[in-house]
Formats: sequence, structure tokens, C-alpha cells
Amino acid sequence: MGADVIVVGGGLAGLVAAHELTARGRKVALVDQENAANLGGQAYWSFGGLFLVNSPEQRRLGVKDSFELAWNDWQGSARFDRLEDEDSWAVRWARAYVDFAAGEKRSWLDAQGIKFTPMVGWAERGDLRADGHGNSVPRFHVAWGTGTGVVEPFVRSALRAADEGLLTFHHRHQVDELVIQDGAATGVRGTVLAEDSSPRGVASNREAAGSFELTAQAVVLASGGIGANHDLVRAHWPQRLGTAPKNMITGVPAHVDGRLLEISDAAGVRLVNRDRMWHYTEGIQNWNPVWPGHGIRILPGPSSMWFDALGRRLPDPCLPGYDTLSTLKHLRTTEDIAGYDHSWFILTEKIIEKEFALSGSEQNPDLTSGDRKAVLRERILSKGAAGPVEAFKNRGADFVVATNLDELVAKMNGLTDQPLLEAEQLRGQIEARDLQVANPYSKDSQVQGIRNSRRFLGDRLSRTVAPHRILDPAAGPLIAVKLHILTRKTLGGIQTDLDSRALDTRGRPIDGLYAAGEAAGFGGGGVHGYNALEGTFLGGCLFTGRQAGRAAAQAVA
Repeated sequence: MGADVIVVGGGLAGLVAAHELTARGRKVALVDQENAANLGGQAYWSFGGLFLVNSPEQRRLGVKDSFELAWNDWQGSARFDRLEDEDSWAVRWARAYVDFAAGEKRSWLDAQGIKFTPMVGWAERGDLRADGHGNSVPRFHVAWGTGTGVVEPFVRSALRAADEGLLTFHHRHQVDELVIQDGAATGVRGTVLAEDSSPRGVASNREAAGSFELTAQAVVLASGGIGANHDLVRAHWPQRLGTAPKNMITGVPAHVDGRLLEISDAAGVRLVNRDRMWHYTEGIQNWNPVWPGHGIRILPGPSSMWFDALGRRLPDPCLPGYDTLSTLKHLRTTEDIAGYDHSWFILTEKIIEKEFALSGSEQNPDLTSGDRKAVLRERILSKGAAGPVEAFKNRGADFVVATNLDELVAKMNGLTDQPLLEAEQLRGQIEARDLQVANPYSKDSQVQGIRNSRRFLGDRLSRTVAPHRILDPAAGPLIAVKLHILTRKTLGGIQTDLDSRALDTRGRPIDGLYAAGEAAGFGGGGVHGYNALEGTFLGGCLFTGRQAGRAAAQAVA
């Protein structure tokens, strides 16, 4: 027994758990199937958005937020309906997390050295009901350094602990079995994988080079979700979301494979809410991929027009940036379009210049580098699209540009197996929408939303263009983007109590076994319920990793 606690997974949740353990003098064995280049896991690749409530950044922008408003939004979004069973711990985790986001979270992050940009994003604006899904106010706080900036303090902590003899890295160690004896977790067994020097995110080999067994007083499972395993995504795809797409692109590295969830299930650990998942409908193929099927999500402002594969404008609340899963449900359950795996944005050069952002640390070099002047230049003062967005417009397989609608539609039809779109059908819908922008009021819900967005200073400055006609030549050229389903997050997972202890199939804690991050459904086996408010995935890893590390440290004292 070379360690007090084994932490399985070198992503954000695992690193936070290790940080809490080593800060209390506990010895940690950190086990991960990837090489050292992948410390930080998929969080490293993220945009670095964190959900905070009533923060200084919000108040400076005139946003009035409160725990009560945020908790109302969370409940309306989560729609917990398995309270006697699978949601029994999730709802308690949810309230604890919102309380954390409205209280200690901001100061705790600051103590770790994590700082925020002055702008607050308005993600998941919702289903247009006060008691329904969505954020009533902007709450998406972007860390300086994006995902790399969130991960970096905990990587630094792990490296320091290793130098001090408190942490041992076990890279290229693939866990194949949880060792549970007499109802208690005592270690892990698995395969030592052959050395692989691939860069971060690149799929690595699975060649066996040996075996291993590690024992400890406690084990923390922080191995992530299933987003890169399309077979598992399809196996758990819920009937309420229709049929799974035949073709999806992948928003996470290949190592996010769900193996340890299946292993945990076989060992008698309780997995719940596996039919809840979070996949994006605004995915585009990466022109410069890192992992197999690498896709990027567009973070859209509110102005692009959204059409289905047959050229019909999507209904409310399927608007850009409003309601992810309602849009996914519409696209996958509407009978005559469910057989197609794509939809379309149609927009103008003016819209792409101000409203398009791309999710990912590598797609936001100004924010990732922490270059304040570059952020001001790129996002506030620039007259063109940001460099990474411009690269996708020029080189991405899903972008077409034209000077008029007839030419645009012809190019759009060139990106599908058969021509599904008619220019006149699209023209009628676009012209009807264009008539609504002549006045400061409108019956069109999307135009109302654009004007509402511009009342928030942050969006007016950097995320929402002034209303204009899509077919106005002065706003052109016209741009169309073919959108794919992008796999991303697992909302269900290992059921845990508020000490992050993993439960067995009877709902009882398994001695010495803890779970954190996406593997635990970001808390309790599904803290988000059916819908996420965004900024809550990294936050869930931070919160659950912190709790798991503290509880395990106390248990092995």
C-alpha cells in the first residue's frame, strides 16, 4: 500500500480531489490511462466558463442576481422527476451547488489563482417561460486562460505534491477492475499500456505492456463520461429525444470512453440517470482535428436564422443559444427531418463578425494566453471576425459564402447528398423576418430576443449585433453553416451522497469508494437533471472533486 488514496482520472475532478488530499498530508496515487501530456483531461480543451451567482462581474455590468433566482432557474431546467430514487441525491447536490455558486465558490477560485474576464456570457437563455429552462440573467463567467487557466493551478499542485513525495503519477495505467472486498473498496487492477508520446488529445495506443494492482484505504473515481464512445451514446439515447443520429461528430478526446462506468456497474456500484445526456446541435467539423471525428461547437449570439434540413425555420424555443435539448428533440423527433443529421444557420458577415465564438481553449488564443490587449482588439474593437472564426469560414467544410441567396442555396445543396433546399422557400421566411426589424418592437420572438440581449451591456458590446435585414447587401455577404450533432456530456452517472461516497445497488455507501466529476453526473448521479444551465460542467468537477478529496482525507486520517 504505497498511498492512502487512489485517484482514478487525471482530469479536473481528479486533480481537485488530489489537491484536497495532499493539502491535508494524505498520500495519493494518481492513475490515468493517458500520458503526462494529458493532465487536465477534457477540461483543458474547454472554454473555461463557470456558473457564478451574484458575482462582482455581474454587478459591475448591472446584472441583478440572487440565490433564489438561480435556484428557481435550476429547478425549472432540471425538472427532477425521480425524487424517490435516481434523483434523491441529485436534487440535494443541486441545491448545495447553487449555494456554493452564490457563496464560497468565487472566493475559493480566487484563492486558487483563477481570475475572470470582466464580461459575463448569457448561455442557455431558455424556453421562454419564467418557470422553465434557462438562465434568467447572464451567469457564464470565462476564466482568464480559458480551460487551461482553470486546470493549471491543480496541475501545479499535483506536480508540487509529487516533488514532496505526497503524490505518485501512474500514467498509461488502464484500470480494468475495482477491487471491492467485504463491501469496501481496497484498490484497482488493470493493464499497463505501452509508452505513447502522442501530443495532448491525440488518440493513444491500447497495446498492453504489463499488468498492475494498487491498494489503498480509499479510491476516488474521476474518469469522465462517455462522449467519445458513440456506441454507448446510442445505447443510452433516450426515446424522448427520438432516434440517435447515424452520424455525429465528437466534442471530447478519444479517452472519454466510459470504460470505468461500465467497470463500476459490473462491480456493484449504482449508476443512475444514464438516459440523460447533453449533446450540442451547433457542431461543426474541425478543419484542423486533434482527435478522431473532432468537432467544435459554435457559441452563437442570438441573430443567426436557424433552419432544418428541409429549409424550414425552427420553432420556439429552438433559437441560437436558447434551449439546447429542445432543439435536439425537435430535430430528432420531427418525422420528416429525423432521417437527416444536420440543420443550418443562415447569417450575414455582420453577424459572424460580432456574434460567433467557438468553444475550446485552442479556438480562443487571446483569452487562453491572458492577453488583455488582444481580447480588447479581437472582441471589442475589431471590424472583422476573430481569427479562429475566420479560419473556419475560409477552410471549414461546413461553411459556404455567397453574394446572394440563390448562389448561397446552390452551395448549401452542394454539401448534402441530395438537393433538399429551395431558394424561394428560404427567401419567403427570411423576408418575413426582415420586415420585423424596422421598428424597436416586433412580434417575432427572435427579434424580441435580439433587442432584449442588447439591453445587457456585455452583449451589446461584444456578442449581439444591431438588428438588420439578413438580405441587406450592405450587411453581406451571406453565410450558411451546416450544423451537426456534437457529442459532449454525460448527465447521469455514479450515485453519490453529499460526501461523494459511491452507493451500491441498494443505495448504501460503499466503504472507501468515492466518485467525482462527470463520472458522478457532476454530483449525486445527475445534478443537472434533464438540462444544464452551462458553466456548470467545470464547476461540477471542481465542487465534487473538492468534496470527494475532503471526505476521503477525513476517512483515511
